[in-house]
Amino acid sequence: MEIKILGIGCKNCVNLAKNTEDALKELGMEATITKVTDMKDIAKYGIMRTPGLVIDEKVVSYGKVASTKEITELLKK
Repeated sequence: MEIKILGIGCKNCVNLAKNTEDALKELGMEATITKVTDMKDIAKYGIMRTPGLVIDEKVVSYGKVASTKEITELLKK
């Protein structure tokens, strides 16, 4: 599984990355987490607000910091 955190490195982006790592630990899952910080690369995903969360190249959340619980549910799908 590949997960991408879209954002320029702001506090919200850092919090989203932490929540994602916590959700993975809760589920006992492993994934590669990549931080995408270049605005041109972020724009390719069609989001207008960061942070964004991409799981296996599908945008599943953007414009907010998804909670660990929300991410856990997304990862179960």
